[in-house]
Amino acid sequence: MGEVDEAIERADRESFTRQPPKTLKGQIGFLLRRLGSAKAVAREIGVTADSVNRYRRGARKHARADVALRIEDAVRKRWQPQVRKRRQRQAATMTGITVETRARFGYTAPIGTTDDGRFRRLTVHLPPQYARRLFAARDAGASDQQMRAIIAEGFKEIYFQDGGARATGLSDVTLNDIDYLDLDY
Repeated sequence: MGEVDEAIERADRESFTRQPPKTLKGQIGFLLRRLGSAKAVAREIGVTADSVNRYRRGARKHARADVALRIEDAVRKRWQPQVRKRRQRQAATMTGITVETRARFGYTAPIGTTDDGRFRRLTVHLPPQYARRLFAARDAGASDQQMRAIIAEGFKEIYFQDGGARATGLSDVTLNDIDYLDLDY
């Protein structure tokens, strides 16, 4: 999972109206309701169906660390899908998306100006069309580099060019060496 995917996941988790189950038994119960059978849950988390039933009954109170992480990931991926969809739809149509990052920005600029990439810490609110493109790219299975390009294009238009008011000769903006990336919508 790339940095942009992780940032979208964090933003989704922040929008939850309730927290997902914390106990192993609660998590397995949730997965059983979502996936329908112990066999399906076992396939998802990489254990046997007997192990899933032991977790469900409470005969095993703790899973191995790697299995516990897979269980937690499977629960988080399926938790409150309607809340996620509603928030993403709202960001893509009305509110847009706020991107906070510290990264090295590289760009191509006209002769006589500097185009040296340097670290910048930026918080920029991107309009809904960038949120729509970002979510569509993620749903289509785009790479992290492709999603970074969408964010960089938004930074170019909104931050660097100020909607066409300055730096009109600026062309390719790239987002490299991300120190951190956080999204909010």
